[in-house]
Amino acid sequence: MQNSEFLKNIELVSTADGSKTIFNPQVGENYHSKHGALQESQHVFVNSGLKHYHQQTQKNEISILEIGFGTGLNFLLSAEYAASTGLKLSYTGIEAYPLPQNILNEIGYNSFINSESLFDQFMSNYNSCFEKSTQIIEQVNLKIESFTLLSYTGKEKFDIIYFDAFAKLHQAEMWSEESIKHACKFLKDKGIFVTYSVTGDLKRQLKNLGFEVERPQGAAGKREMMRATLPYVL
Repeated sequence: MQNSEFLKNIELVSTADGSKTIFNPQVGENYHSKHGALQESQHVFVNSGLKHYHQQTQKNEISILEIGFGTGLNFLLSAEYAASTGLKLSYTGIEAYPLPQNILNEIGYNSFINSESLFDQFMSNYNSCFEKSTQIIEQVNLKIESFTLLSYTGKEKFDIIYFDAFAKLHQAEMWSEESIKHACKFLKDKGIFVTYSVTGDLKRQLKNLGFEVERPQGAAGKREMMRATLPYVL
């Protein structure tokens, strides 16, 4: 499917915490939770992923691979956390159907980011991030890979994987055993995999790959989420 076809007739929708997301009629789903785009990203990916890992390891440099870069909200909140803690962050996003820059601007996440310069730098450097790893702010670099998950063959391994694909009901292929195994090849020893999903199939797949699986409290609208730690190199 061409990018223009996949993004045809997308529309902005408001979520319960006042932030906006996008509804994609080709998939039949929003990019973020209707219970709050901002709170979901902050709770599942930043607090339960990046912040948890940072506090556990005390590392000064952390790398993240996001599968499903979408609107860039997870990146912006992660970059903001890095800026507030002095953390050096290397961030790579995989997105098969990148959103155009004008749509990202219309969503209005600049209203929810404390650093105006962070959002401005993200917007001004967005297109160049598809060509190379680009410095967004002093300690944060971003690279966006326009591939499907299974066609991504990067050499780098990461400390954290944010798995933020559309739900299995709408995009089953992203949650297949093949896709999960392929994604986890890019995780470092002792790295963590975080996602909003808590399906039994996903738990089984991760355990079969050697992960230790936790089910922390979920974001609004969900009782639980999933965080898994890889105790050895695959």
